[in-house]
Amino acid sequence: MTKYEILLFDVDDTLLDFDLAENAALDRMFKEENIVVTSEMIARYKEINESMWRAFERGEVTKNTLHNTRFSIALKEFGIEVDGTYFESLFQKYLREAHHYVDGAYEVIAQLANHYHLYVVSNGVTVTQNKRLVDANLAQYFKGIFISEQTGYQKPMPDFFDYVFERIDHFDKEKALIIGDSLTSDIKGGLQSGIDTCWFNIRNVENTSGIEPHYEIKKLQDLHDLLNQKVAL
Repeated sequence: MTKYEILLFDVDDTLLDFDLAENAALDRMFKEENIVVTSEMIARYKEINESMWRAFERGEVTKNTLHNTRFSIALKEFGIEVDGTYFESLFQKYLREAHHYVDGAYEVIAQLANHYHLYVVSNGVTVTQNKRLVDANLAQYFKGIFISEQTGYQKPMPDFFDYVFERIDHFDKEKALIIGDSLTSDIKGGLQSGIDTCWFNIRNVENTSGIEPHYEIKKLQDLHDLLNQKVAL
């Protein structure tokens, strides 16, 4: 039998495929605004977006700054001036409508919910993540959904995890496990907060971060075998 009772799940690229959702939202947004974009422009936007998310995790920029400037900064490099706040509102509108599953996500969550207390821990936008989870029929399986915008803190900040722990009845760090795709957000945050961590290496990439998770899986289905272990690796 597993020692875990509480499982904390990230959302993007852990339960829902963010690349598919993001690409669909970007395509609809740019078409609506009659902006012809190239693969180079999309790639550059994603580089800037990724850099800003890492800065957000470090507490160097606010969520509002990230969201309301990422499109204007990226497009300005290609000579296109846009209202970043307006573009962000369009992007979130279309992102809310995208809820592509990571392979096996629904089946794994539905099965685990029979045996564990499941919670969501996400750095996304509250209304967007909630709608995507509801539309994907996943929200019903979670006892709580904690999103950075709602908590006032973000992963990997200890304050985010403290906020979550304080709102879970009879929370015991020894019986909790966080599962997520981000070493710098999910795994670092879990390690700093004293809980076990499971890196979902969905892209099968080499870990050169220096951040060492307790476990690593390549498929969500591997959680079943992992959770049957009595002790952490």
